[in-house]
Amino acid sequence: MLRIIATLLLAVGLVVSGWFIGNGFEHSRNERYVSVKGLAERDVKADIALWRIRFVETGNQLADAQARVEHDESVVTAFLAKHKLGSDAIAFRNIQVTDRAAQMYGNNEYKTRFIVTGTLMVRTKDVDAVAAAAQDTGALIAQGVVLGGANGGDDEAPTYLFDGLNALKPSMIAEATKNARAAAEQFAHDSGSKLGGIRRANQGVFQILPRDKAPMLQEDRQVEKTVRVVASIDYAVSN
Repeated sequence: MLRIIATLLLAVGLVVSGWFIGNGFEHSRNERYVSVKGLAERDVKADIALWRIRFVETGNQLADAQARVEHDESVVTAFLAKHKLGSDAIAFRNIQVTDRAAQMYGNNEYKTRFIVTGTLMVRTKDVDAVAAAAQDTGALIAQGVVLGGANGGDDEAPTYLFDGLNALKPSMIAEATKNARAAAEQFAHDSGSKLGGIRRANQGVFQILPRDKAPMLQEDRQVEKTVRVVASIDYAVSN
């Protein structure tokens, strides 16, 4: 008899617990919420400049071509110094030699055998000095320096980087979250609802964008930039 009563009580307990579980899922499915986005932006200035300067000379005598490249390097170094970019701003120097006669797939139809390319890499936090120098490369050309590489092409433009993102993150996340909540409160007010707590939050990805949004402009070619983050947040709402 006791075993039968215990079995009945267990069955009743399973039914009751099943009722609570079923109603809990139903309540979750019927929960109302609003999804909003909050934007935060900051205008910033690049704090690191990288500039690879390449210059090339050709000739049938390697020693002559190399001597001219070394002369070009001295001209470029003086040019940089004139723009307040001394030896401490030059990250490395390099000379590369291409021997057309030694190329496996060459057809031996070339005017000069050797191509000697010199490279200076500038790395500095003085982005204004680099920007000014980059606008004055005509002075190098006027002194006979051929800018470019072994494969031709124009001299490369500087790259401007922003390294202060981590310092901006806390305040920008706070601003984006604040703007998202303001949007949610406006929605709740307009719909006659009461705004509840956060159901889900996604900080979003920080983006560094060009300040000028014109087509074909690259972010890393601009000194002035815009940092943006969008927070996506779901708030519970009730009547």
